[in-house]
Amino acid sequence: MSTLTTLLVANRGEIACRVMRTAKAMGLTTVAVHSATDRDAQHSREADIRVDLGGSKATDSYLQIDKLIAAAQASGAQAIHPGYGFLSENASFARAIEAAGLIFLGPPASAIDAMGSKSAAKALMETAGVPLVPGYHGEAQDLETFRDACERIGYPVLLKATAGGGGKGMKVVEDVSQLAEALASAQREALSSFGNGQMLVEKYLIKPRHVEIQVFADQHGHCLYLNERDCSIQRRHQKVVEEAPAPGLSAEQRKTMGEAAVRAAQAIGYVGAGTVEFLLDARGEFFFMEMNTRLQVEHPVTEAITGLDLVAWQIRVAQGEALPITQEQVPLMGHAIEVRLYAEDPANDFMPATGDLTLYRESAPGPGRRVDSGVEQGDSVSPFYDPMLGKLIAWGENREQARLRLLSMLDEFAIGGLKTNLGFLRRIIGHPAFAAAELDTGFIPRYQDQLLPQPSALSDQFWQAAGAAFMQSLPAGDGPWADTRGFRAGLPAEVSLHLSCNGQDRLVMLSGNAQLQNEQLLIEHKGVRRAHLAVRRDSTLYLRWDGEMHAVSLFDPIAAVEANQSHQGGLTAPMNGSIVRVLVEVGQPVEAGTQLVVLEAMKMEHSIRAPHAGVVKALFCHEGEMVAEGCALVELETAG
Repeated sequence: MSTLTTLLVANRGEIACRVMRTAKAMGLTTVAVHSATDRDAQHSREADIRVDLGGSKATDSYLQIDKLIAAAQASGAQAIHPGYGFLSENASFARAIEAAGLIFLGPPASAIDAMGSKSAAKALMETAGVPLVPGYHGEAQDLETFRDACERIGYPVLLKATAGGGGKGMKVVEDVSQLAEALASAQREALSSFGNGQMLVEKYLIKPRHVEIQVFADQHGHCLYLNERDCSIQRRHQKVVEEAPAPGLSAEQRKTMGEAAVRAAQAIGYVGAGTVEFLLDARGEFFFMEMNTRLQVEHPVTEAITGLDLVAWQIRVAQGEALPITQEQVPLMGHAIEVRLYAEDPANDFMPATGDLTLYRESAPGPGRRVDSGVEQGDSVSPFYDPMLGKLIAWGENREQARLRLLSMLDEFAIGGLKTNLGFLRRIIGHPAFAAAELDTGFIPRYQDQLLPQPSALSDQFWQAAGAAFMQSLPAGDGPWADTRGFRAGLPAEVSLHLSCNGQDRLVMLSGNAQLQNEQLLIEHKGVRRAHLAVRRDSTLYLRWDGEMHAVSLFDPIAAVEANQSHQGGLTAPMNGSIVRVLVEVGQPVEAGTQLVVLEAMKMEHSIRAPHAGVVKALFCHEGEMVAEGCALVELETAG
């Protein structure tokens, strides 16, 4: 085998940046591939060599095996790291890399085949004596077969793509009336994301914990488990918070689950980094879910509690090196918690968000603090890929220290220009139930009222602060308070501004009790002075208030009227995306809740439904069309 000097990363975003960071530290030359959309993305900018795959969608770029192999050959790369998602668990990709004489930084294709299908993996585990959740994992995929299986299993059930991951192609079905629509949608999502629409169904367990074991194997028959992670806090069956070790797991449970995971890996001749995922119930019983034959999004928490670099291990093991430690030598130091930062709107059913990052500032670096991101200020978030911006990871000597450190990191982070889940993450980590480690997969629905509070009127104190910050952040020469030192010593009396924020507006009469200094708005009340981040970007002021970042601008009455008129009687696209199905015709009567149009964006489907009974008056879209956020899709006329 030739010496490895150049590594191509067949992925994008934060994972591509993270892999290249270790590769560079090991003295390797890094190669990035990118779509036309990602030409100037951060992972492209950070690489030593970049190769343009063309296209915009993943199906035209990052999922094109021939283009990736050609990119490796053209750039002189001897190895390919698949990252996660895309082709990371695609056996054909692994075989193509091997056939081209290149090194695949992942398991053998045979291991991907064995575990790549959730159905086949469950059958294998059943033979090995690992307990399984009741379900149907067969080849027949017709609606009647699934209806019979669901009746036998008992509702609620969980539909899952057999080749899937990351919540794609996954639907909870509460009763038989929802089955047909959920199955069809899940199959389309799975086909779009993984090129395989095969589904399985299993019993949807109540209050389970999601505990997974990190395994690592070399080419010499050695396999270790590197402790476990708790990934129970999820939305849309996609992990939001991950931590290691799993709170409350005994040493005996860790050993039992770890050894089961190692047996699973060895049974398929596994090599490299992998994760065996289990559901753990309140009685301490665990059930095999699936094995992910790749590096996981949440691998940094394992690195934090072990002090190991899993990407470095992948590179060394792929070149034939043996694992450097034994099971007894695997460290377990302190506690680590990770949150996933997404461009999405938690208040609107976590709808993915697109747009420009006009403001993007990461937490300050320091001991026990880590940020893995794939964006920088000024970057654009497109509708073509997963909306994850990055991850915040905090380590502490114990769980509470890690939690408090992560809260501090979230408080320091600042994002403006599009919706994110930053405030939502802050509420989770700060919630008393999370602090008490009361974890299960129903955490977010259970505390939804506190985690996703209904919008309320902004306070008088907020409007006063916003007005003061807005006026004092004017560029030099734009008003009587302007200067060149970033400091305003207060405001003259009787200054008013008509401001707009979060769909609300207020005529604000300003008082002079606030000062803006170095983008910190200092407000004193009853002898206590507090600082609020206030950053001006063109005509918008971003003000952090009560843990949330608010975008404040001057009220525009004409824009307000136009926005109101555009929504009257019409249904618009909630974000940029592609129309995958139009389910109604002009003149068709519909009931409230009827699916009208299905929009695909960021590898997920979003249904546009009738808000009330009526008649379809007009259609403004067709299947296969790309539409922009706010674009009219359907006009619905009230019946009668």
